[in-house]
Amino acid sequence: MIYIVEDDKNIRELECYALESSGYSVKSFETSSDFYAACIEQLPDLVLLDIMLPDEDGLDILRNLRNQEKTKDLPIIMITAKSTELDKVKGLDSGADDYITKPFGIMELISRVKALLRRTNQANNSNIFSFGNITLDAERHRVTVEGERCELTFKEFELLKYLLQNQGIVLSRERIMEQVWGFDFQGESRTVDMHIKTLRQKLGLSGKLIKTVRNVGYKIGD
Repeated sequence: MIYIVEDDKNIRELECYALESSGYSVKSFETSSDFYAACIEQLPDLVLLDIMLPDEDGLDILRNLRNQEKTKDLPIIMITAKSTELDKVKGLDSGADDYITKPFGIMELISRVKALLRRTNQANNSNIFSFGNITLDAERHRVTVEGERCELTFKEFELLKYLLQNQGIVLSRERIMEQVWGFDFQGESRTVDMHIKTLRQKLGLSGKLIKTVRNVGYKIGD
């Protein structure tokens, strides 16, 4: 998921179209307040952040994100009309991972996004997955909900990990059975359904983040 914070409607729509055409899930925001509210619900994988915004300067947003434990490592690309060397240095020194000046080429934008996500994935080593208040550490085999430890069985853990690895994707019961249990689905829908039920119970209020898609299966995320 990529978040765009940009008050210019034309640029915002252009960025959304380019990213969605490249296969990314995107949400866009005109103000910092809407962006912050969305981050509480779900942290993005990357943020495209304009500097000149109506309610809060982009550099202030950047510094705020870097000062919060939950968002301090969030990949951020600044996109702005400010193109002097001093502006770029200020943005990078404030914590931006990359800096693109307007006007920019769509191919360059997509290339920069892919490069940053690739570096981030390599750094994270794909061991930690999160959505909402749920965090799963695959290496330590640990799940926390709102910072509190959540004890899961092995299959519940693997089921949650598979859902988090595929955020926003509807996973059929057949696919879940094959990937989590390791054998072809043969009418064992009750196995998947019962594990989803107990997983939701153990996750408490955050269990509502696991959505049932009628006649298909389950998903977590938009």
